[in-house]
Amino acid sequence: MTRPLPEAESKHGLVIVDKPGGMTSHDVVARIRRLAGTRRVGHAGTLDPMATGVLVVGVEKATRLLGYLTLTEKRYDATIRLGQSTATDDAEGEITGTAPAAGVSAETLATAVNALTGEISQIPPAVSAIKVDGRRAYRLTRAGQAPELKPRPVTVHEFTVTAIRRSGDLLDVDATVRCSSGTYIRALARDLGAALGTGGHLVRLRRTRVGGYGLDHARTLEQLAERFEVMPLAEAAAAAFPRRDLSADEARRLAHGARLPAVALEAPGTRERPTAAYAPDGSLVALLTEQAGQARPLVVFTAG
Repeated sequence: MTRPLPEAESKHGLVIVDKPGGMTSHDVVARIRRLAGTRRVGHAGTLDPMATGVLVVGVEKATRLLGYLTLTEKRYDATIRLGQSTATDDAEGEITGTAPAAGVSAETLATAVNALTGEISQIPPAVSAIKVDGRRAYRLTRAGQAPELKPRPVTVHEFTVTAIRRSGDLLDVDATVRCSSGTYIRALARDLGAALGTGGHLVRLRRTRVGGYGLDHARTLEQLAERFEVMPLAEAAAAAFPRRDLSADEARRLAHGARLPAVALEAPGTRERPTAAYAPDGSLVALLTEQAGQARPLVVFTAG
C-alpha cells in the first residue's frame, strides 16, 4: 500500500485521472485526497458514474484553476443505442419506451446527426445536477416532482459517426463528439433518438480530452497509488491557457493585484480565454483577463 504524503509535503498541481466506470467524480476526489494527504482537492467537469476517461483534479493551489478549466472544450467517444428510451437518457435508467430502429438508414442517421451539430439549443436531462429553484434536478425527479428545465445554448463542434451495429430492432451508433462546456452527451443521444422517432440513450461514454489535457496525460487510480505525483502549476496552466511572459517588475506588481497594459495575443480566439502570466523564473504568477486595454488578475498564485 502507498502511504499518503504528509500534508506539509502536498504539492500544488493537477492530476489528470483516467476515471474508471462505476465511480462518481466525488469518489475519485476522495481517493486523491488520501493519496495527496490534503483535503484541498477538487475537480473540473463532472463525469457520470457510467462514464470513463479524463477527469481533471486540482490539488492545493491548483483548485483555483478549476473554475476556468470547467469552461473549456471537451471531447468524447460515445455509443448511442437507438430503439430504446430510458428515464435517465443512459443505460443506468429504466427503459421507458421502445420503437424499432432497424429501418434507420445511414443517410437518415447522417441527416439527424448533422441537425445536432453546430450551435444548438439543448434541454438538460431530468436526472442531472442542474439546479431548479435551489434544488438539484435529479433530486426533484427522484422525488416525483418532474422539474421544468429550460433549453440552453451549447455548441457541438463535431459529431462524427464512426461505426454502426445492428441487432434486431436496435441500432448502436459509435460517435466522436467535440463540444462546448455544458453539453450533455446523454441529451444528444436522447434528441437523436427523438428526431429519428426511435428513442435513444447513451450506453458508453469515454471522455478523451478536457481543454489541453488528454488521455495521454491521464493515469489510472492504480498507477497513482503506486506513484503519486501532480502536474506542476506552471505546466498545467501552459497546457490550457495562452501564455504571457512578464518582466520582474511586472510580475511583482501583478502579484500584488496591480493591472498591466493589455498585449496583443497571436492565437485567434484567445482573447476570450484567461491568459497565464509567468515570472522570468518560469513560475506561474496569475491568470489574467483583458478588458478596455488593461490586463487584470483573476487569480494570483504567488505573493510576489
